[in-house]
Formats: sequence, structure tokens, C-alpha cells
Amino acid sequence: GATLIRNCTAVTEFILTGVIDHLESLQAVLFGMFLLIYSMSLAGNLSMISLIRIETRLHTPMYFFLSNLSLVDITYSSIIAPKALVNFLAERKVISFAGCATQFFFHSFSVNSEASLLAVMAYDRFIAICKPLMYMLIMSRKVCVQLVAASYIYASINAIVHTGSLFSLSFCGPNIIDHFFCDISPLQKLSCSDTRMGNTVHFVFASVAALSTIPVIIVSYISIMVTILRIHSNEGRRKAFSTCTSHLTAVSIQYGALFFMYLRPTSRNSSEYDKMVAIFYISLVIPMLNPLIYSLRNKEVKDALRKTIYQKIIFH
Repeated sequence: GATLIRNCTAVTEFILTGVIDHLESLQAVLFGMFLLIYSMSLAGNLSMISLIRIETRLHTPMYFFLSNLSLVDITYSSIIAPKALVNFLAERKVISFAGCATQFFFHSFSVNSEASLLAVMAYDRFIAICKPLMYMLIMSRKVCVQLVAASYIYASINAIVHTGSLFSLSFCGPNIIDHFFCDISPLQKLSCSDTRMGNTVHFVFASVAALSTIPVIIVSYISIMVTILRIHSNEGRRKAFSTCTSHLTAVSIQYGALFFMYLRPTSRNSSEYDKMVAIFYISLVIPMLNPLIYSLRNKEVKDALRKTIYQKIIFH
């Protein structure tokens, strides 16, 4: 699909190459893997949101932020996985120009929301452990709602700038995206206009995003560690630290994948690596892992889950 504009054939649709090129035999296996992980991700995150809503013991700031993280994870995987699943089975793996821009916008929104919410959650843990007597006063319902709203507004502005900058470039063909979704690097490679300005915009906004979230997490955890080390009883230390382990695990996986994906030098073979990391990082595995991390490593969630299942069995 293309229309002729000033000696330049403007692209109206893109073709996604998928996950692994030239390996038709693996398509069925990959389809099954994508479907399984996406289903688990949806089930896990929807269960987490439902559990937090039903169980009054989980009506605390920490779980309010966690339910929003689950909501972002659903958006995260749903913007990419269904289209990838359709393309596994489709003869022509096409996505319209508008569809590509929409997918990129929500992907960018999800990445930034997730990073902001993880920073908000680190701040919440810092207040809970370092200023326990002030916790309910500082982390009031109003403050929690404002922090989540600020995360979403910030992520939206970031996504609008990234998407506007990327899709204002000219695309004259070829229109084959070497990826299974519309990501920044493969799209820039297809552009027939100068991408230096766009690169600068992306770099500046990515740096601002990193510098506004990572220091919050680092400072919060340094303060938490200092406070925990001052606790005299081993039991008290263990209890204080156990409320942070789930969040620390989620942060490590999220930022580890982010750095690997976007902050390493590109090589000749990087597109295959990028695709494999993208499967793990963005579309599927991290959104599936977050509910597992928080449910398996968290006594309150496990107790609430047991109670809910027990009540279902008793009353049915």
C-alpha cells in the first residue's frame, strides 16, 4: 500500500517480519509459546487486580500501586501479543501506518508508566520503613491517586513526543519492519529522512525518564538498607526487608532488560537479539512475571489468595 507524493512513494502500511525469519517450522511452536505466556499474563494480572479489590486487607497504598502496575502490564502485553499472534497465522503480516503509530504510542506509554510506577513504589517502601509513624499521613489516599495520575500524565506526554517525532519522518519504502512490532530502531532504519533530530529528541526524553526514576529508586533503597541495618532484632530486619524483596526483584528485571535493550551499542547482529529481548522484556514475559513475583514472595497476597479460594469452595 503506497501513494505517490513528490517523487517519493509514501508508505501507508508496514510488513512485520515476525520473530525469527526464514524458520517456518518454528511458527507453530512460537505461536503456542506466545499464546500461553500472554494468557498467563492476562490471567495473573486480572487476578491480582481482582484480589486487591476484593480483599480489604490489601486496601493499602502499596497494593493500590500494584493494581495500577498490573493494569499497565495488561496494556503492555495486549498492544503487542494479539497482533503478533494474528501475524503468526497470516499470509501477509501487515500493519497499517496508523496501526503502527498506535501500537508504538501505547508501547511507549506502557514503558514509561511502568518505570514511573516502580519509582513511586520505591518511594512508598521508603516511607513505610524509614518513617513508619508518618506513613498513613504522608501516603494518604489523595497523595496515592495524585502519584499514579502524575505517572500516567508523564508517560502520556513522553509517548506523544516520541510518537510524534518518529511518525513525522518520511517513509518512502521499503516498508518491511525487521521486528514483530513497531519499535523505534527498525522504524528509523526505514525512514528516508534525516533521523538525527529524532534521535536527539528520543535520547533527551529517555534520559529525562531515566534520571527522574532511577535516582528515586536508588536513594529510596539506600535509605531503606541503612534503616534496616539499624534494626537490632533479626526478626525485625527480616520482616522489614521482606516487604521490599518483591519490588526489588521487579525493578531489577525491568531495568536490566531496559538497559540491555536501549542503552547498549548496536551491532550487525543486534536485530535478532533485540527481537528476543523484546519478547522477554516488553510484550510477554515481564507482564507475566510481575504478578508471580508479588504473589509468590508476598505473605499478605498469599494469605488473601488462600482466603478467597477457601471462601469460594465453602460457599459453592
